[in-house]
Amino acid sequence: MSTEQTRDKILDAALRLFSQKGFLGATTRGIAREAGVAEVTLFRHFPTKEALFNEVIRGYSFLPALRGILPGLEDASYEEALLAIARRFLATLDERRDLIRIMLAERHLYPSPVKGIFRGFLGEMVRKLADYFRRLQDRGVLRDFDPESGAKAFLGAFFAYVHFLGYFFETAENRRHNDRFAVEFVNLFVRGTAATGTPVARRRKPAT
Repeated sequence: MSTEQTRDKILDAALRLFSQKGFLGATTRGIAREAGVAEVTLFRHFPTKEALFNEVIRGYSFLPALRGILPGLEDASYEEALLAIARRFLATLDERRDLIRIMLAERHLYPSPVKGIFRGFLGEMVRKLADYFRRLQDRGVLRDFDPESGAKAFLGAFFAYVHFLGYFFETAENRRHNDRFAVEFVNLFVRGTAATGTPVARRRKPAT
């Protein structure tokens, strides 16, 4: 097995156990056993559990997806770009819901290094989206508003939809209609942030 394959197996095993037991409950010994490697092998790749957790969060969160899709959206309309971001973000939130829920439940117990991991990757997500808003403001597409506040509002709305409202109102049927919320919220957000005179795309029927 190559070094890269071993590293990937450890990350996959860590994702499973962090999702089941959280950062506090998962152990490096258990993760190594799940990956089928010795614990010393795990430490050759990741010197601490915090370092491993950091790689899991950065590799399996929405951050790499956001990095990947933003360059391809530069020529898309504002609404089309936001809808693409929203749909991918909702898909990631849904896919990682077990990990996110257990992290939310134990967050008040995290040591400072782990809190720093969250601040780091969340901050980068906000900055990436804020930079996109800033570029559109420079082109006169968007009105004047604080790009970082806009990015937090946009990402926060979808997070709340899946992990707060969904906790109380979710049904199997509702989960199949995430796209309806994406279309409706993006339409509202575009109308609130587009510069006066910027064409707003006609409302589209949400996918069923």
